[in-house]
Amino acid sequence: MSTQNPVFIPGPTNIPDRLRRAIDVPTIDHRSSLFAEAFRPAVDGVKRILKTRTGEVIIFPATGTGGWEAAITNTLSPGDKVLAARHGMFSHRWIDLCTRHGLDVEVIEADWGEGLPADRFEAALTADTGHRIKAVLATHNETATGVRSDIAAVRKALDAARHPALLYVDGVSSIASMDFRMDEWGVDLAVTGSQKGFMLPAGLAIIGISPKAQAAMEKARCARCFFDFRDMLSSYQRGGYPYTPPINLIFGLVESVKMLEQEGLPNVFARHFRIAEGIRKAVEAWGLTLCARDPRLYSNTVSAIVVPSGLDGTKVVTHAAEKFGVAFGVGLGEVAGKVFRIGHLGSMTDVMALSGIATAEMVMADLDFPVPLGSGVRAAQDYYRATNGVAHRVTSKAA
Repeated sequence: MSTQNPVFIPGPTNIPDRLRRAIDVPTIDHRSSLFAEAFRPAVDGVKRILKTRTGEVIIFPATGTGGWEAAITNTLSPGDKVLAARHGMFSHRWIDLCTRHGLDVEVIEADWGEGLPADRFEAALTADTGHRIKAVLATHNETATGVRSDIAAVRKALDAARHPALLYVDGVSSIASMDFRMDEWGVDLAVTGSQKGFMLPAGLAIIGISPKAQAAMEKARCARCFFDFRDMLSSYQRGGYPYTPPINLIFGLVESVKMLEQEGLPNVFARHFRIAEGIRKAVEAWGLTLCARDPRLYSNTVSAIVVPSGLDGTKVVTHAAEKFGVAFGVGLGEVAGKVFRIGHLGSMTDVMALSGIATAEMVMADLDFPVPLGSGVRAAQDYYRATNGVAHRVTSKAA
């Protein structure tokens, strides 16, 4: 794999030079005021990205999976019932995590390629007249299938059922790349990580916590120590951590928020839509389809492309890596071998996206896919030429 080429996996994402420089700092005393001065802006900046004024943000040395575990263990007890839909690999993994912690998971099965079934959530919540369901799990962006679900619709389902359950949202591959409205959508626990929309190395689990979720902490009886919200919030008041913090990544997070806000969040989201739409134009020109069943579900951070019957999507990924030094994402779980994935989030431009599209075309030509060489590149070029404007110029200036 060539380190000169951009990666097209849905995370970790490409790290801008500006952020590589930001994390290149000498060792400092994490008990000193110098760290406290950097840490508070990181927390406050993430609040703005999440669009929460009422919630708190906790940043653990971990990844998104650690964030899932922290959200669960700090607000629930063994035997508590939770409601979740399984419609992709990452929703499946969150369900598995809950089961391992002794939670009673009511699973609504949905086809891979479909979004969260808000109507079925509402029916299950309405039927739960005793309010045994303590939490609803929602995957905002299912990275395995390139499906973005409607979190506002899940909140409406909870409200329509007049149900008090907490709403947990996996925003690992959406937050900081697609619009996320924690307060407006009534999200109680929002989970993300440093290695996707924030464009940093893996190593930070970032969790937004509503006042309602904070109130649930004292009643929760799942075992927790390293991931204890109470210890973290107590240490926050003194400007630090209860243990050694990931200093370099915290400095990087401060700079990442600056980059996102200099570009402007609406421009960040518009850029992700434009780049994703160019890739979707290429897929259409290839005569292929996306795993996502409906345009309303299309993710702006990752596209899962269905390969023709009898061909192997995994070979696309391995051939791209071995011959051209470019990384795409393999299919996972039920869609293993049936799709290959192009990640287009974080530090990404039209030109970078075109290089990924061109590489995918060369690979498919080598593997005898019925794809006209140059067709997808031309379709994406036409789209980018027609839509490239203010958002791109602001992006370039911010970088």
